[in-house]
Amino acid sequence: MALSLQSWIANEGGKHFVLLLWLGVNTWLFARTFLCYYSGQHYYYLHKMLGLGLCISRASASVLNLNCCLVLLPMCRSLFTYLRGTHRVTSRKARRLLDKSKTFHVACGVAICVFSVVHVSAHLANMVNFSVRYSEDFPLINVARYRGEDPRLIVLTTVPGITGILLVLILFLMFTASSYCMRVSNYEIFWYTHNLFIVFYVILMLHVLGGALRYQTNVEAHPPGCLRANQSSPEQTGEESGQAVGDGRSCKEEAQFQPNSPETWLWVSGPLCFYCAERLYRYIRSNSPVTIVTVVRHPCDVIELRMLKKNFKAHPGQYVVLNCPNVSSFENHPFTLTGCPTEKKETFGIHLRVVGDWTERFAELLLCDPRAQSEVLPMVPQRKYPKLYVDGPFGSPSEEVFNYEVSLCVAGGIGVTPFACALHTLLDGWRHFRLRRLYFVWVCRELQSFYWFAELLCALHHKLWQENIPDYLNLQLYVSQTDGLQNISEERYMPLRSRLLIGRPRWKLLFEEIGKTNKHKRVGVFCCGPKGISQTLHRLCNSDRYSGTTFEFNKESFS
Repeated sequence: MALSLQSWIANEGGKHFVLLLWLGVNTWLFARTFLCYYSGQHYYYLHKMLGLGLCISRASASVLNLNCCLVLLPMCRSLFTYLRGTHRVTSRKARRLLDKSKTFHVACGVAICVFSVVHVSAHLANMVNFSVRYSEDFPLINVARYRGEDPRLIVLTTVPGITGILLVLILFLMFTASSYCMRVSNYEIFWYTHNLFIVFYVILMLHVLGGALRYQTNVEAHPPGCLRANQSSPEQTGEESGQAVGDGRSCKEEAQFQPNSPETWLWVSGPLCFYCAERLYRYIRSNSPVTIVTVVRHPCDVIELRMLKKNFKAHPGQYVVLNCPNVSSFENHPFTLTGCPTEKKETFGIHLRVVGDWTERFAELLLCDPRAQSEVLPMVPQRKYPKLYVDGPFGSPSEEVFNYEVSLCVAGGIGVTPFACALHTLLDGWRHFRLRRLYFVWVCRELQSFYWFAELLCALHHKLWQENIPDYLNLQLYVSQTDGLQNISEERYMPLRSRLLIGRPRWKLLFEEIGKTNKHKRVGVFCCGPKGISQTLHRLCNSDRYSGTTFEFNKESFS
């Protein structure tokens, strides 16, 4: 499929520019540090002993410092939510770059793992050289205690060696538990291992305190290559002892060495303090539990919660993070808001699907028997609900739905939740938004899934008809599972029958139709669903076949 340069720049240009800039800074920092240790006079004797192992280990350490600094910033959710909300400060393109914060976080994490391997490999070579090339003339620069000492013993008896082993172990656990299959199969393992980053940074601060590598401090009084003041050979004459070996310069005193000053804390202390301050702010903000007003059981193992919290304000498309101490004191799970507080209604709501251990235990606390019935039934008001804490709200790409004249929202199954709140907002009024046409495509496996928001869709349909703008919302419902399929039977859901289609959407035809109808416009494409759908939409947004219409892809992703 042909690619449109304009569409590619709109969707990928900003992200790739940031990544290229990040790669350039990493490359420049690595090369600059490498050359500094390769040709620097202060490291002449150390480089003579260790060779390229010194240069590579220090250059990789510089890159690690940079990425350990940057990896924390994308996880500052409150900061990004604030920047997203200040429309005068950040343009739409800048806000779309904020949506890629998770991608940048992953890139920094991969860089940390890769350069950790380089750093460890170089230092293992250094330990061998410290043992084999033990310097009798300059004992201060030796890490080995004697010539021929076992390199493994050097690693196990030094502070950098012990802390380095612990750092590699923690990094290995965090990296393996961050894989997609692990996060899907057992999210708890991912959550607990990822929180080891606190221990990682504490050990990282201790790792640089060992002072294993030392540099010469008196290169003017003792030019590199001079051995006079460190040798006591009786065969040397007075004139020979006063001349430098390499260039004939005189040396006035013995070579003096001292450990490198720790620099890691200069890199990571700022972002680490900022991140800790944000976590403290979030803890104080979410310290008081919310009041659960209503719990509703929907078909296909979906539960709706309506909650109340003092001074809680949110915008359509944002999400919150839930913590239920009765289930787990340390686990926090994100859920998109399906209902925001308004002037008429102070409550807010979420829809969650029972698909994992945490949601199963949470559902058992909310419902007597969460799988007993499939129809919508409100719970008994006298029931005592578990204590629940809500952190947020936080920004997401779905907030941009109203900032385009034309938007296409594609949902797969429970992925409809980011757009449900936007539809609720349209019920209150649509005239003050920039949005003038909304295409909404919802794909589900089972027919019963559409009942989650059937009343909302019908209410919005009736409202738009009454205001004589029925084309404002283009609704398409697809059910992919055809076994024992029946049509929507309830009379009150009659408007949905004509919009219910069998099978899967023909995405190319849909994009061509939208392109012809909205020529020379920017169309916001928002997706929350399976990976296959998002990849297809992403590819179509970058293609060149839509009559000059530019499609900007936005993928829902919790950071």
